[in-house]
Amino acid sequence: MKVIAEPGVPQVVIIREFRAPRELLFRAYTEPDLVKRWLGPAGLELVVNQLDPQHGGRWRWTHYDADGKGYVFHGLYHGEPTPERIVQTYEFDEATGTVYLNLITFDEADGVTTLTQNTVFFAVEDRDLYVDGGMERGIRASMRQLDDLVTELAKEANS
Repeated sequence: MKVIAEPGVPQVVIIREFRAPRELLFRAYTEPDLVKRWLGPAGLELVVNQLDPQHGGRWRWTHYDADGKGYVFHGLYHGEPTPERIVQTYEFDEATGTVYLNLITFDEADGVTTLTQNTVFFAVEDRDLYVDGGMERGIRASMRQLDDLVTELAKEANS
């Protein structure tokens, strides 16, 4: 996995390859039962409160720690999500007023899908808070769990 966060640029780009069709990755991003199986660091329980993957649709989920404290994230879909791309806003309730935009693309070639997540912030300071808050550790954990999930789904599809 590659994480690109250049100093002074209000953007983070994550690139990761998966040995799975892009349709499985798209499903993992848009089906509540699948999202909760891979998203977030280990040790937190994920509850998908809302997931409406269509233009103007809302998404919302809460991560709960061992003490039961909830961390709420939410946003809107822009354009119709497809197995090629998802565009969505992203907000964390503890950072009120900080909104960023995610463009997630799924490019498939020869049985390998390259997932690229381009996250754009309004200010470099917002990006720096995101990076300094442990984003990379959480993203790496989520991408490993996503890889395990799509590998399992691909095996099920081929049996």
